[in-house]
Amino acid sequence: MENARNIPLLCDYYEYTMSNGYVENGLQDNIVYFDIYFRNVPDKGGFCIFAGLEQLVDYILNLRFTDSDIEFMRSKNTFSEKFLQYLKDFRFTGDVWAIPEGTPVFPGEPLVTIRAPIAQAQILETFSLLTLNHQTLIATKASRIVRAAEGRVVLEFGSRRAQGTDAAILGARAAYIAGCGGTACTVSDKWYGIPASGTMAHSWVMMFDSEYEAFVKFCELYPDNATLLVDTYDTLNSGIPNAIKAFKATGITKCAIRLDSGDFSFLTKKARKILDDAGLKDCKIIVSNALDENLIRDLLDQGAIIDGFGVGDNLITSHNDPVLNGVFKLVATEHDGTIIPRIKISENVEKITTPHFKKIYRIYGNDGMAVADLICIHDEVLDPTKPLELFDPSATWKRKTMTDYTAKELMVKVIENGELVYELPSLTEIREHCAKELDTLWDEVKRFANPHRYYVDLSQRLWDVKKDLINNSKQ
Repeated sequence: MENARNIPLLCDYYEYTMSNGYVENGLQDNIVYFDIYFRNVPDKGGFCIFAGLEQLVDYILNLRFTDSDIEFMRSKNTFSEKFLQYLKDFRFTGDVWAIPEGTPVFPGEPLVTIRAPIAQAQILETFSLLTLNHQTLIATKASRIVRAAEGRVVLEFGSRRAQGTDAAILGARAAYIAGCGGTACTVSDKWYGIPASGTMAHSWVMMFDSEYEAFVKFCELYPDNATLLVDTYDTLNSGIPNAIKAFKATGITKCAIRLDSGDFSFLTKKARKILDDAGLKDCKIIVSNALDENLIRDLLDQGAIIDGFGVGDNLITSHNDPVLNGVFKLVATEHDGTIIPRIKISENVEKITTPHFKKIYRIYGNDGMAVADLICIHDEVLDPTKPLELFDPSATWKRKTMTDYTAKELMVKVIENGELVYELPSLTEIREHCAKELDTLWDEVKRFANPHRYYVDLSQRLWDVKKDLINNSKQ
């Protein structure tokens, strides 16, 4: 795979101290199951968009420890030679199941399940979480912004405000999955095929003796699609009139202006009239500058006439809620082929884990709309000919009975015995999958404020296992 990553020491130190202990106690080959899931949706939204799986798979398949890595670990005077030899020979030999990228997902359900020897699985924790937490966070934010734009193009403009190189490059990837039309990040185009585009900065305009000359020179350079930044000096009295003169002087008809400051509601209405009166009815109006889904929605509610949005730091950092609280939790062990569910108990209810090796069914009504996700034990099979009873996650006394429904398993097997067994989709295919799956969610679930709570329930068998483990832990 292109851009393969092998950074084995990008790992919380305790993962190595534990793995060293597993090796020293002869536990390193014991089979375990870990789930990766998140607890809350950022921005108090109704769902997340899952992203980052390709990079996680790439990391797992390429994970190796170099001689330099081993020597560094030896220099810590913490790890046994037996463990260092284990790392020297390291290869992932386990299995991985995951929900396909681009799928809308909900709190508490496993996005990825890893079945592997404990010493292998343990050291995947940090990279798994940083990769999936980041891209899922940015894809989720981008989805909100794209939906607020109501069909208008949204371009990701955030590289310079991203928190590091990976955040810029992979943030652009995540944003594209969720529906952004392109990026300003050139390397994301080279590596992932995300359309890169750009116009000019104010410095271009200021380098010439006049704004008009700057515009003409730019139009001559890029006659097929010139976008002129019109707010360097005076948007209405200078910028837009000079842009119109430049377009006409160079004969350009496929063109746009960009506003990067001011009252966009007022300015875009004025700009549209000026452009139309000049015969440039097809000239697009693009705006940028500290935009997010809330400001975009407010602008459109106020009648702003905008064809596209360039969104930067509020997207690439998910500024309003910049952390997805994904976790990596042991849910089962395996002995002689028997799966033994494990649970973590906490006084904080949301931190009580759901045990066992699991699968997820997405339940659809007869209209094709998703109504619930049902988390089951791995060997359960739903029978759509029988009524399905679901419980509201916020009020266990509130029930919903489904009698005419279809069910689809969400998770697919990605890695088996350390080998890739899943055809990773292209970025375009992931993006198309995301759009298709979003269409199956009710508008009430996609609402920004106080979204309808989507049912995520446990099967009766799984709930009984969880309840028994909780009760037994009190004895």
